[in-house]
Amino acid sequence: MKLLSFRWKDRDRLGFALDDDRIVDLGEIAAALGREPYADMLALIEAGDAGTGFLRDAQAFAKDQPAKLTVIPASEIVYHPPVRRPSKICGVALNNSASNERKISAPDHPLFFLKPASSLVGHNQPIEVFDYYGSVHPEPELAVIIGKTCRHVDAKDALDVVYGYSILNDMTGNFMRSEDMVHYYALYPSKEDPHKVERREQHLSYTARYKGSDTFGPFGPYLVTKDEVPDPHKLDVLAWHKDELIAEDSTAFYTYSVPEVIAYITRYHSLWPGDVISMGTAFRPGVAKRSLHTANITAYGGPVSVSISGLGTLVNPVRKMDEVAKHAAE
Repeated sequence: MKLLSFRWKDRDRLGFALDDDRIVDLGEIAAALGREPYADMLALIEAGDAGTGFLRDAQAFAKDQPAKLTVIPASEIVYHPPVRRPSKICGVALNNSASNERKISAPDHPLFFLKPASSLVGHNQPIEVFDYYGSVHPEPELAVIIGKTCRHVDAKDALDVVYGYSILNDMTGNFMRSEDMVHYYALYPSKEDPHKVERREQHLSYTARYKGSDTFGPFGPYLVTKDEVPDPHKLDVLAWHKDELIAEDSTAFYTYSVPEVIAYITRYHSLWPGDVISMGTAFRPGVAKRSLHTANITAYGGPVSVSISGLGTLVNPVRKMDEVAKHAAE
């Protein structure tokens, strides 16, 4: 089932797609069935089995009594991120076999960082950039949406905690990353004497700006329930900057699988219903004629698009905020 969060006729709604062009309102179906509607996607996910049962009934109602439905043209809605305020978005770094040759040194476990919910933006909504951001490029990624609270999940059981899948475009400001790079001596307890400290040379860069700025998390258009995605490791991933293909790959080439990533993250963080894991950039150098790393939207604008088989296509224009401010002042 392709679920979505959207606004139509001045009201935020929860619905599902009959196809790419037609949407139905789950609140309307709940009223027709004499049930209380779910306030949003997070409430639906948190409802667990009761929510899943409602979706089955809603799908059956749409099939058996279509005349009682208001069919909403997709062209009339404003798309929200499917889950609008997840407690956390975990981004997995360098999780593709194409990245291996670029690694000078790396640990033998998944690397992940956190993006804020304030970075999320829906399908067809603009990615906003300022000149002072410097270079910003897209990164097409499979998004995994968690369905239940969990900690210390075994990899063999990890898909049981998944609610569904979506697309996340992990916008990355590599200029801000370089600006925030620190080469310094970190202080650690001494191996010889734990009451003393020793200095160790390190490089680091924090992700808050270059991964977490507002609108750096295009997300959607749908949350596709996991029953429609038999294997999340057999999905084609494509990305475009304007009309030019910049990435063509498959989730089969992830270094760490969805279960492995969930198992690793839950060693440190509890995952809650609605939390999102963005599985890492899908790209194979040499397949697309142009690298996604050259798709600098600050300089060249947009739109940027990401398609994943079975999950739809996420499209976002680019809004250059310096130009918006300039026009407003004129």
